[in-house]
Amino acid sequence: MASRTRHSNSPATSAAAAFTPDALSVAARHLEVGGEWVSSFAVIGFPREVHPGWLAPLLTYPGRLDVSVHIEPIDPVTAASRLKKQLAKLESGRRHTAEHGRLFDPHVEAATEDAYDLSSQVARGEGKLFRVGLYLTIHAVSETILADEAAALRSLCASLLLDAKHTTYRSLQGWVSTLPMGLDLIGMRRTFDTSALAAAFPFTSPDLPAPDPTSVAAPSGVLYGYNVGSQGLVHWDRFGDGMHNHNSVILGRSGAGKSYLVKLELLRSLYRGIEIAVIDPEDEYARLAAAVGGTYVHLGARGVRLNPFDLPIHTRADGRRTAPKDALVRRSLFLHTVIAVLIGGESEAAERAALDRAIAATYQSVGITADARTWTRPSPTLSVLRDQLAVAGQAGDRAAGELVGRLHPFAEGAFKQLFDGPSSINPEGHLTVFSLRDLPDELKGIGTLLTLDAVWRRVSNPAIRRPRLVVVDEAWLLMKEKSGAEFLFRMAKASRKHWAGLTVATQDTADVLGSDLGKAVVANAATQILLRQASQAIDEITRTFDLSAGERAFLLSADRGQGLLSAGTQRVAFQSIASPTEHYLVTSNPAELAAYADTAGPVDEAEAAFVDLGFDDTDEDEFGSDDQVHLDAV
Repeated sequence: MASRTRHSNSPATSAAAAFTPDALSVAARHLEVGGEWVSSFAVIGFPREVHPGWLAPLLTYPGRLDVSVHIEPIDPVTAASRLKKQLAKLESGRRHTAEHGRLFDPHVEAATEDAYDLSSQVARGEGKLFRVGLYLTIHAVSETILADEAAALRSLCASLLLDAKHTTYRSLQGWVSTLPMGLDLIGMRRTFDTSALAAAFPFTSPDLPAPDPTSVAAPSGVLYGYNVGSQGLVHWDRFGDGMHNHNSVILGRSGAGKSYLVKLELLRSLYRGIEIAVIDPEDEYARLAAAVGGTYVHLGARGVRLNPFDLPIHTRADGRRTAPKDALVRRSLFLHTVIAVLIGGESEAAERAALDRAIAATYQSVGITADARTWTRPSPTLSVLRDQLAVAGQAGDRAAGELVGRLHPFAEGAFKQLFDGPSSINPEGHLTVFSLRDLPDELKGIGTLLTLDAVWRRVSNPAIRRPRLVVVDEAWLLMKEKSGAEFLFRMAKASRKHWAGLTVATQDTADVLGSDLGKAVVANAATQILLRQASQAIDEITRTFDLSAGERAFLLSADRGQGLLSAGTQRVAFQSIASPTEHYLVTSNPAELAAYADTAGPVDEAEAAFVDLGFDDTDEDEFGSDDQVHLDAV
């Protein structure tokens, strides 16, 4: 049937005419509204259990689809009475089945368990019951296209374990039920409890929210992988406008894919023009640095030195060399941290006083004073400080004499190779990797500290304005020392002011979360990523990150590469993914590395791909934020 309406010239009627179709044709299973064809469905079957955002696939349907949810609360008295009657029917059926020796119906058993759970929740006031109606209306431009769209919609509903039926001979009532009028003319309801209803709300989604929901531009940031819950892509921009800081912390047990994910994020951040410095304790970033034309600093090799006495002198764009007004004072304070890490513990007051006097005398011995014009002179070394302490010890300073003995292995003994001369490296470029693998275990803590100091000098250089990332892999090497943890904490607090982000990755969560400084470093990270956790550490992780029972279970059973990305109030479970070229550059699997060594093909292809993108050491100064390269180009 068809009906047409006439509109009067009154203002109210004219306003309503803008929303009223000129003609309405009603058929058994569809409507023709103006020049559009619509078909409505009522959902009569639901899955037993639902997860947050389970309606998201319907809301992201590529065609025009209206989703309407009608909710009617049930008062507790009525809910309890109905549940009691339902339990009586179910129990009666079970007893009748048992008396006749028949097999139990698994669906009846599941329904009985659910009814008991709902009844106890309602009785304790932990939940309520609601009558919920879910209706769908699909739009198309022709009857043929409408049939195809309806079939696609029913297939989508079937994949979600939803049974969607046509509102046959009630097509008009079904369409009206999906209009924003609050009218349910179909009346096909299903009982939901509070948790299931909360998960069905349209604004609940397992995906991270877009920075600008009104923008049609591609998502910005770094691709971490795909969403485990919705199969959508997980993009996250640590340098976004709404971020409180650009820091990140990544915690995961050995073999969970922690370093793999860090290298993936590093590689994809290079496409965005972000300058990166990496502290690599296991020499895992060598292939990546070689492929993208980065700088590789091999600490522990002969002739590679980092002098902790170097003052932070910055070279401006016009060639002038400048330094902060309190550079000498700050360097003296940093040397106290260096000595504390070297000798392995807090010094007594007398030792700190003797050390402070010796540091001042050490700089004066080479002509460096409070006058900033002297700061460009060659810096002293640790052996000069040892000599000054020895002079003070001979003069009767007992604390200075004790420090001489404790510093001897690092000034003249077996561990002097890192300090026995001026600095031999000047880390620059879009990617700088500091390898600590060949350093003795006694020097890895101080090597990490000196490397962070060298990186911080470049980060804090006001002449260079670009986003930067500082990656500290296996941060427990530095966190186990109080002085090192304090330096890392200060860096985490101050990096935002210099447009930089700190990435702290470790497999030993006990060392990070077992101290107040470690927890402070985690708290100052706006982006937090948790990979698979050991059962021994999950309790501390749960308390620190306030995990739910489901998140806790997910982290205990997560596969390699799966994790939980937490950014503010949003959390999403993801699986990291990589292209074949990326996988070659970031994998640390010994079997795969041995296979790559036997065949030079992947090596040549990977290096050629990245040279084509401009990641070579001949034009590293031209690499900037304008070099935007899509991931598919690799």
